[in-house]
Amino acid sequence: MDIVITGQQAWDVEIGSNCKNIALEFSKHHRVLYVNSPLDRASLFKNSKDPKVLKRREVIKNKRDGLEKVQENLWVLYPDKLIESINWISSDKIFTFFNRRNNRIFADCIQKEIDKLGFKDIIHFNDNDMFRSFYLKDMLEPKLSIYYSRDYMRAVDYWKKHGDLLEPQLIAKSDLCVANSTYLADYCRKFNPNSYYVGQGCDLDIFLAGGNAPKPADLSHLSSPRIGYVGALQSIRLDMDLLRYIAEQRPTWNIVLVGPEDNEFLASKLHELPNVLFTGSRDISDLPAYINAFDVCLNPQLLNEVTIGNYPRKIDEYLAVGKPTVATSTDAMSVFSEHVYLGKSKDDYIKLIEQALSENSEARIAARRTFASSHTWENSVGEIYKAIGASGSGKKDYRYSNFN
Repeated sequence: MDIVITGQQAWDVEIGSNCKNIALEFSKHHRVLYVNSPLDRASLFKNSKDPKVLKRREVIKNKRDGLEKVQENLWVLYPDKLIESINWISSDKIFTFFNRRNNRIFADCIQKEIDKLGFKDIIHFNDNDMFRSFYLKDMLEPKLSIYYSRDYMRAVDYWKKHGDLLEPQLIAKSDLCVANSTYLADYCRKFNPNSYYVGQGCDLDIFLAGGNAPKPADLSHLSSPRIGYVGALQSIRLDMDLLRYIAEQRPTWNIVLVGPEDNEFLASKLHELPNVLFTGSRDISDLPAYINAFDVCLNPQLLNEVTIGNYPRKIDEYLAVGKPTVATSTDAMSVFSEHVYLGKSKDDYIKLIEQALSENSEARIAARRTFASSHTWENSVGEIYKAIGASGSGKKDYRYSNFN
């Protein structure tokens, strides 16, 4: 069985991507075609000098081959056709007409390469691409169609506009759905009973080795306890009032925030507090040292549609270093409940941080690291194989089978 992947993130995206990691894992046992989304007309004009756009223009103009072999069993496709930018269209009927047309263009690009590679009886794996891939099950006629939910996209304005209508339909017509959080698996199950939680893989090697990392120079003047957060500082995701409350209630604690700030964070009163340190962005290779310098790690997220279903990869990073962690209690956090202190209120956070500081031990550190180590891409994709088996073909080991 061969696998065709479409999704939101291109292969040449700079940031980490679940879908790319899944593709790499799939390719250990199956041939995989990873398809970038087609270049749309608005992106062509707005980002005409972007090297990625220039590359796609060369493919469209037949100046370079859009099919690249990345490694054994894995190819990446840059489609050779342009699609229209249509999300601005308000009318569902008109949007549907042009979306079907875009899907037809996309499907033809994919089918041409499927035929060239000799792929047969394909599985189509769709990473949250609810518009451009909406009709691909009908047009490519895969042996199996899988919808992968890793974020609650309908909470984002861009996807909400037509996604409120289309995503439930796409989930319902897919042969099965898999999700990286229990919340999203339950969400998919509302529309398709063949929906499964498959966990999340993480690349944790540098964090597992972080237990001996030296304290960063910019933290050398800070005394313990150091309470820290690592990640993008976004007001839509993080509770700034909670962070301010912790800092004001415990002035002897040093709050360290590592990561780029959005405009709201930049303008916040957190910058006026003497025991709050913003380090700015840091290279990923430096993050284990910061985490190792913390006495307690935080994930003070807000509860809203954007955050409630997300799998918090940073928690695995914290635990891989062995650090006690306090986080907001959500459905998605339930899988961490044995190793993370979960709170709901501002006072919960204060009490739980104090508890985390008082009862840390070598045994707890070892248990956290062992737990985090289990969240590999091999295990997550193994759960996808199990879901494929549970959806219709018995109890084979689908990692090595041909899905027959």
